Amino acid sequence: MEDFAAHIPRLRRYARALTGERFLADDLVQDTLERALAKFSLWRTTGRLESWLLTMMHNVFINQIRSRASRPPETLLDDTTVEPVVRGAQSDRLELRDLDNALNALPPEQREVLLLVTLEELSYEETARILDLPVGTVMSRLSRARDRLRQLLDGSAASIALKVVK
Repeated sequence: MEDFAAHIPRLRRYARALTGERFLADDLVQDTLERALAKFSLWRTTGRLESWLLTMMHNVFINQIRSRASRPPETLLDDTTVEPVVRGAQSDRLELRDLDNALNALPPEQREVLLLVTLEELSYEETARILDLPVGTVMSRLSRARDRLRQLLDGSAASIALKVVK
């Protein structure tokens, strides 16, 4: 019995040419060698083993094409793309509207301090200089503005506002 291993490089090249894909080519070589071992008694010792193996590979390939035609298409793991996770943006517009409404509900002196410190990223001292206030006043207004904004955005301020209206 001749050594099949010596013919594997040529079988792989031919399989790659037939399939056009590395993993399918490896499967085709394996299927061909499996069939060759099972049917080795049919090989005529007068011919070349390599030719017999290549003919067998061609026939195995044709059989695989016919069987794939009757099955749904396969998806290789290499062909699947993983989409990155994207945060849903449906509520962004509503959250911005709520924030805008809450900021507008703040008293002007609290809103000024809150926007200068948080949005403009100014220090307490810079904010105090701009508004001509003591630093302690800036800090207390900022604290009250944050508390009130938190209440407005959580919805707990709605009941407070209703009580004032009545």
